[in-house]
Amino acid sequence: MKASISSTSHYAPEKTLTNQDLEKIIDTTDEWIKTRTGIEKRHIIGENEATSDMATNIALDLLKKSKLDAKQIELIIVCTVTPDHFAPSTAALVQNNIGASKAWGYDLSAACTGFLYGLETGAKFIESGKYNNAMIIGLDSMSTIMDYQDRNVCVLFGDGGGGAILEKSNRYGIIDSLLRMDGSGGKFLIVPGGGSRMPTTSKTIENREHFLKQDGKTIFKFAVKGMADVSEEILRKNNLSGDDIDLFIPHQANKRIIDAAAKRCGISQDKVVININEYGNTTAGTIPIAINESVISGRLCRGDILLLAAFGAGFTWGSMIIRWGN
Repeated sequence: MKASISSTSHYAPEKTLTNQDLEKIIDTTDEWIKTRTGIEKRHIIGENEATSDMATNIALDLLKKSKLDAKQIELIIVCTVTPDHFAPSTAALVQNNIGASKAWGYDLSAACTGFLYGLETGAKFIESGKYNNAMIIGLDSMSTIMDYQDRNVCVLFGDGGGGAILEKSNRYGIIDSLLRMDGSGGKFLIVPGGGSRMPTTSKTIENREHFLKQDGKTIFKFAVKGMADVSEEILRKNNLSGDDIDLFIPHQANKRIIDAAAKRCGISQDKVVININEYGNTTAGTIPIAINESVISGRLCRGDILLLAAFGAGFTWGSMIIRWGN
């Protein structure tokens, strides 16, 4: 038995923040951002919008596409580093919002690799034979932890995400996955304040400790190697080459990182999905957004071999091979 993706969806807020908008508030230029990252704009949540609102939109669309009733959903996993609250979980809020009264679930925090972790986890529940389905949602409201005085970070991230419903299948589904973590890299991409290590005080607020901090050069170096290494390894493990891959959907953090991973695996550019120009880095949301857009556009069809890869804070990284269909 395998776990296959039976339906997909994505959501991005209406409000956008373009490179030209950023030029007005920080010392940067459209050309500088595009050359180094490939980003042209990013979506930003509205005044009364939060992560659970985006997740609820995704969940309702997934139900509509899958033709499942909310009461048939058995498990909800929300992959995010920007939950509405420390407690309750965003998964609990979504469960209540959609009326999935028989489901249980939780939030999963693995940053940019979150959706892959979520797919792997949901798949194992289904493969155990105890569960018939799982709703996996990956998304983030990164604007809520952005310091718009830090030009090296705030130009990179946006808000949005997507999701999938996993169901039982004998033919299609997840073929293999390789997931990794190295906590020694945690200090290079971190929100220092607000947790039990550094509870909120007037000083943490004054020092802007509640915003995302990153060592860009270190992250870039590890991301290029980590994402390329794990993608190459999973192909080799399954006796596949870049020619066997019909579509490659990498985490959308930086176009140069994407290009390096594709080149390492011998995957031609026409098979690589790149939408970072439209969304920026939505963290756990990048891969499910790209999957749903690929389904809508017809780039991803039944029987295709799909390769996914991501790298994020933690450090976390991983790769997954899926035979598309249900």
